[in-house]
Amino acid sequence: MNKFLLPFLAVFVGFGLALLTKKQKSWNTKLLLSFSGAFLLALTLFELLPEVYHHLDTKLAGLLIMAGILLQITLELFSKGAEHGHVHIHKGNSTFPWTLFISLCIHSFLEGFSIHDHNDMVYGVLVHKIPIATVLTLFLMQSNYTKSHIVGFLLVFAFMTPLGTFISHESTIIGHYADAMNTIVIGIFFHISTTILFESGDGHKFNLSKYIAIILGVAIAYMI
Repeated sequence: MNKFLLPFLAVFVGFGLALLTKKQKSWNTKLLLSFSGAFLLALTLFELLPEVYHHLDTKLAGLLIMAGILLQITLELFSKGAEHGHVHIHKGNSTFPWTLFISLCIHSFLEGFSIHDHNDMVYGVLVHKIPIATVLTLFLMQSNYTKSHIVGFLLVFAFMTPLGTFISHESTIIGHYADAMNTIVIGIFFHISTTILFESGDGHKFNLSKYIAIILGVAIAYMI
């Protein structure tokens, strides 16, 4: 049950943090993003990567990982980087952001494929979604979108990952290609997590708090 419930609840934890924070880019949101990026990357390396290389030809696995990276880059042409904490919504805009909505839903749906009964990727997805939902909520609150639009946006976004997990478990057709789908998701996770960790927003200056958050993310992922 946790594999369905935790990713759904993560969005509403992020929503609650946004209400408490009330600031667009507070230091704690940045640290949470750094922690989530390191945690997601480490779990992907510890859990998913060995699994797919055990079941797939190594060259095919590498090709599918690159396909996942390219797919995420394509999605970000429309989401503008919302998957790793960069949401660009103009204040005063009342037009519903359909491209952002659809690309985020596709991303969330696909990440549900990585969650199985025998791995801990549900925790990686959980920690990844909380800061993203926080940043997304903060920007939506600053827009002129109606409350029903904001609530609908977040509800559908929350349901997409459990939906992906459900379909990957119940569909025999999808299940037949589970390893290939997981490999594509690895590429998606690689792109997102490394973008969070290595982007040059701080001018390449050493940040002790961010460094500690990254170390903690890797250490906790290793101990799970």
